[in-house]
Amino acid sequence: MPSLFDTYQLADLPLKNRVVLAPMTRARTADDRVPTPLMVEYYRQRANAGLMLTEATVISEIGNGWNHTPGIYNETQLTGWKPIVEAIHQAESKVFLQLWHCGRASHQSFHPHLGLPVAPSAIAINGDYIHTPDGKQPHQTPRPLTLEEIAATVEDYRQAAVRAKEAGFDGVEIHGANGYLIDQFLQSKTNQRTDAYGGSLENRFRFLHEVTEAVSTVFPSQRVGVRLSPNGVYNDMGSPDYREAFPYFAQRLNAYNLGYLHIVDGLAFGFHNLGEPLTLADFRAVYSGTLMGNCGYTQATAEKAIAAGNADLIAFGRPYISNPDLVQRFANGWALAPDPDPKVWNGTEGDYSTGYTDFPAYI
Repeated sequence: MPSLFDTYQLADLPLKNRVVLAPMTRARTADDRVPTPLMVEYYRQRANAGLMLTEATVISEIGNGWNHTPGIYNETQLTGWKPIVEAIHQAESKVFLQLWHCGRASHQSFHPHLGLPVAPSAIAINGDYIHTPDGKQPHQTPRPLTLEEIAATVEDYRQAAVRAKEAGFDGVEIHGANGYLIDQFLQSKTNQRTDAYGGSLENRFRFLHEVTEAVSTVFPSQRVGVRLSPNGVYNDMGSPDYREAFPYFAQRLNAYNLGYLHIVDGLAFGFHNLGEPLTLADFRAVYSGTLMGNCGYTQATAEKAIAAGNADLIAFGRPYISNPDLVQRFANGWALAPDPDPKVWNGTEGDYSTGYTDFPAYI
């Protein structure tokens, strides 16, 4: 039976093991969103994973919705990513850039000259506040994207892929999870449009379809992944028809010959409690390509999912924060370091290395 430590052939990319570094928002850039030398060291330390997925990386200025996260919408940001990619490749790992647009999970203080955040529909997040450049602010009701703006946003994704390819990335992951823009189009809770992008499952899938096709004109489709979160409640998500919707979306994605489908199936990041959780087995029944599981996995549960044939790859997030040598610890039976304090998940001004690059290897 396959294990976490077996190699895996991801289309034309050989992976040295089946462990994936999950995308995690670590927020260590300055206001210009240019990747930094400290980020080079962070990724280099964790390049024991067969495949690395970068933190969510914004494709446009209006897509910003988180302080100090990296971008890929200008040439300076592109240049900042190059030494990170080089360090990962020197360690014989592969890396995909995760493409991100926050949609309604934003605030106009991130892009004051562009106005309100945008979304499929004018439905605000039901939450206490959002952290903005001006401190904590109440969530705003977003402005619905026009048809022309939807087309322009698809082009933003394509241009981001162009820059990712120039920076040397092996591929890209389309972030369709966790209540961000693409997820907002997919889910009935946040998409109440009456045009070709809303209503039916087919129409709600249309935006992801167009983004996937656009990005696949830059990278071969086998170098493109898609991430979905059917069980997630983050950013005020969770739709009553989720058990019908997400298997349909996965089935539709078969047509693209993707590198992988990345499912946030675990419940460690919150569950909407609208029914029984969708499992990797549910997706294996409808999706024929490489399947990646994520969220709350241990070595034991990851091995079980792979041995059962429900997953080909498993992505680990929080364990990789305090265990930069996670694969070696798994392989040797070494104890994992304690879970990191959530206060260090994101950087604080002037002290970006604490809780980031200062976790030691086991030996």
